[in-house]
Amino acid sequence: MDAVILFPAIDLKDGKCVRLVQGDMARATVFNHDPAQQAAQFEHDGFRYLHIVDLDGAFAGKPVNAHAVERILESVAMPVQLGGGIRDLAGVEAWLTKGITRVILGTAAVRDPAFVKEAARRFPGRVAVGIDARDGRVAVEGWAETSDLEAAELARRFEDAGVAAIIYTDIARDGLLKGLNLDATIALADAITIPVIASGGLASLDDVKALLEPRASKLEGAITGRALYDGRLDPHAALALVAGLPA
Repeated sequence: MDAVILFPAIDLKDGKCVRLVQGDMARATVFNHDPAQQAAQFEHDGFRYLHIVDLDGAFAGKPVNAHAVERILESVAMPVQLGGGIRDLAGVEAWLTKGITRVILGTAAVRDPAFVKEAARRFPGRVAVGIDARDGRVAVEGWAETSDLEAAELARRFEDAGVAAIIYTDIARDGLLKGLNLDATIALADAITIPVIASGGLASLDDVKALLEPRASKLEGAITGRALYDGRLDPHAALALVAGLPA
């Protein structure tokens, strides 16, 4: 298996780089007024894949922070994955044409799985499914609603559909620096053949070390947000650990 990927996260709200607590838009902390500069800093730090979410877009059901995303694409050479408000094939194709490496479809995976499968078929390896769960149940519409679907049940719907990855977020931990919910994430990875990315709660180097344990070998990587922004996670130490180098 390739080396674990650490995805630094840029969450966009009102054109700014923010972090939320448990997906609550009213509990947003602005960390950078210039997302493109933040993206360039992450690339300078040595990260090799960027994760972006258009938070406003997730709630609106359509892209809202497109200008900020386009500026980020102009500022970095590393691949970028983007989620938030992408709900149709035209939207998928538009972003892939603009330079996004892979799009993340979340609410659409619940509301319109046929569309997600068609997107994955048309753009193989370039469509990821975002599964955001609260107490094991899938949340949609920017986490504003919780469905009756279990995460593994939803993920299994996309087996053999050509989906590049499942991004699994534990909403209860997101933004709280309580550590990744690796037990649930690994259980999901063991239940499907699609690569899984852990998200929500990564707090320290201990979380990065846990990603390197044999039991986590099926995970593609993890997304890190607040811990990077507030200095709890040193990017160079984290990346050195992933690379097997002395920090």
